Amino acid sequence: MSFKFKRLGLLGYLRTIRLFKNWWHSNSGDWKWLSEKPISIEGLNRQVWRSSVPSQSFYVLLGLSAIISTLGLLANSAATIIGAMIIAPLMGPILGIAYGMVMGNRRLLKRSALTLASGVLLTIFTSFVICHLIGLRVVQGEIMARSQPTLLDLGVALGAGTAGAFAKSRRHVADALPGVAIAVALVPPLSVIGIGIALASHEIFIGSSLLFLTNLIGIIFSGGLVFITQEYGSIKRAKEGFLISLVALTILGIPLGFSLNNLVLRDNVRRSIISLIRQQTLTFSDTDIRQVQVQPQGEGLIVNLEVAAAANSISEKQVRLVRDFLEDKLQKPISLNVQIIPLTQFIVPSDAIDRNLEPDVGEDFIHQEPED
Repeated sequence: MSFKFKRLGLLGYLRTIRLFKNWWHSNSGDWKWLSEKPISIEGLNRQVWRSSVPSQSFYVLLGLSAIISTLGLLANSAATIIGAMIIAPLMGPILGIAYGMVMGNRRLLKRSALTLASGVLLTIFTSFVICHLIGLRVVQGEIMARSQPTLLDLGVALGAGTAGAFAKSRRHVADALPGVAIAVALVPPLSVIGIGIALASHEIFIGSSLLFLTNLIGIIFSGGLVFITQEYGSIKRAKEGFLISLVALTILGIPLGFSLNNLVLRDNVRRSIISLIRQQTLTFSDTDIRQVQVQPQGEGLIVNLEVAAAANSISEKQVRLVRDFLEDKLQKPISLNVQIIPLTQFIVPSDAIDRNLEPDVGEDFIHQEPED
């Protein structure tokens, strides 16, 4: 009996497989005409040369992108910065460098590098002039975000270079290039460099320069790999360029790795501080904690805490006790800066509800006695 059931189960399984194969063959057709291949070398050459040669449209679009990006950074507007990324044409000469590297085309390599260098100088100069003329001295969050690169930014650059080179080699996916430009954000770091020069800030200048170099070398390296896998050029021709890019990425990876490690440590410390003051202190347990910032300083930490609380509800002695408590828990010297936003609440009850009166229906209302 058991053998019979097993045999019936096997026959049912085979019958199901046969039905699926018949259905697949009857609904699949010949789709070879839809298969997409890389464009010819001649076609890609034309595209790359067209986007790598300096032209009036290149400088006009890049200048406008620099203006929009700088104003968006100064206004701390992410939407404006994204608009600047879309029209920025810097991806063209960078991919030209990657393509010239794998093809061994020194003329294209020099032309793309010259176009890129002139575009970089134009963007930095434009942002410097705008920041100097406007006169804003406040560093917004969008500016600081582009002056603190980490290994995560290197990963974005490698992915963007891969996507950009693949889109270049496929005629029907060229529409993806604006999205790649948004992802890698080439112009905003250059604008931040100009802002850093105008503000005479070494921290902003060095951080944004590191971010741009990370994006540049990451795109060239991964873009070159994609061109090689698409059978453009050869490893022999590109060996020297890949070696230089790999050494540069290794050198850049050291400060980027330290920056990422510091970011992770700060985030972990920030989470620990929030948990401690919420759950193990009476001073801040019932307050509305708006913001917690942690900055390393030597062997210690600077903790900036912003809370909303009722006026005079927190004293300096309580803050000092919380500081001592955090130092004991974290085993580090801590400078605690607490900013208290006065929280005032007004409650205006209804007179009708307070007095248990009926709502007023107007002065023309006259109460009449019922007639007999």
